[in-house]
Amino acid sequence: MSKSPSKRKESSRSSARRKSDHVDIVLNQDVTFRVKTTGFENIDFIHNALPELDYSDVDASTSFLGKTINAPVLVSCMTGGFVRGELINRMLAEVCEELSIAMGVGSQRQMLDDEKRHKSFSAVRDIAPTIPLLGNIGAAEVAKLQKDQYRIDDFHRLVDAVQADGLVVHCNPLQELMQPEGNTNFHGVIDGIELLVQELSCPVIVKEVGAGISDNVARRVISVGVRCIDVAGAGGTSWSGIEMIRRNDKTDAQSFWDWGIPTIESLHMVTALRSHNPELQVIASGGINDGTTAAKAIALGADMVGAARIFLETGVHSGKRSLRKHIQNWIQDISRVMFLTGSKTVADLQHAPVVKRNNYSNH
Repeated sequence: MSKSPSKRKESSRSSARRKSDHVDIVLNQDVTFRVKTTGFENIDFIHNALPELDYSDVDASTSFLGKTINAPVLVSCMTGGFVRGELINRMLAEVCEELSIAMGVGSQRQMLDDEKRHKSFSAVRDIAPTIPLLGNIGAAEVAKLQKDQYRIDDFHRLVDAVQADGLVVHCNPLQELMQPEGNTNFHGVIDGIELLVQELSCPVIVKEVGAGISDNVARRVISVGVRCIDVAGAGGTSWSGIEMIRRNDKTDAQSFWDWGIPTIESLHMVTALRSHNPELQVIASGGINDGTTAAKAIALGADMVGAARIFLETGVHSGKRSLRKHIQNWIQDISRVMFLTGSKTVADLQHAPVVKRNNYSNH
């Protein structure tokens, strides 16, 4: 694939069109990984026939960013910055507030250059005043802090706009590489993240968007003060695939549709670093499509579990009531797994025994 020429600054209108394209493609086309899987399908819980619990005593609540929520579930960063994005965010915020779970907004990049897009993001906090809420900006924009194209005050503005409890920096080099108007200049990202950690009043969370965080990357961001990582591994939505669809690319880069670290492998890499960084919080996302799989991620060390496309599809196609029921089913299935593994709390579930299917005994 030849290198793309340098791109001029994207207009607000073009950015809104791109965001709308993303939503349309996710809702109407198959954008999942073609061969690679998350790996969770090969994991089973060890059933506990003597849980020594009353199901009513199971407590799926947890603490995230200093706030207590009803379950370790995050409706991950999706959209914003255009009219339909605001409507989607409002629906997501209403349901998350009703169920007391965490939520993230989509990339706030437009807000750095266009105040008119403020409302599609700020409305979320008005609707959801009590839940943990995450702001969101791309790594390529963070890199511009080192080039004096943005100031730290610009990022304070992003946090203040949604009264965010944390700011997600999404590291998406693959998506930017495949995006027709993508920014592939990632020089200075780690220094920019360090500056945000030092200057912002809320925690900085580093995540991928579907290609996974490696142990090496995790070590680098931990070294500059990051204490929360969302692995966002491969096996669910392919954002490189979405960008290929946008540019009608049928031949050029198809081998990159399935690029990335499977979610379960990325989760293993990052949680292993807790031996030297016990304060590290880990969010598992990337192809986690039901409550039972979410529980597996927690049993493998995740503190929280995130999902985006599966909730977007339900909300847009079936409405707010169906979305609420969908998330309630997740929470119920997490609680059921907790009961069947003898786990009274989420902390207990993090130590529930699991087994790889190929490791089962023949007896």
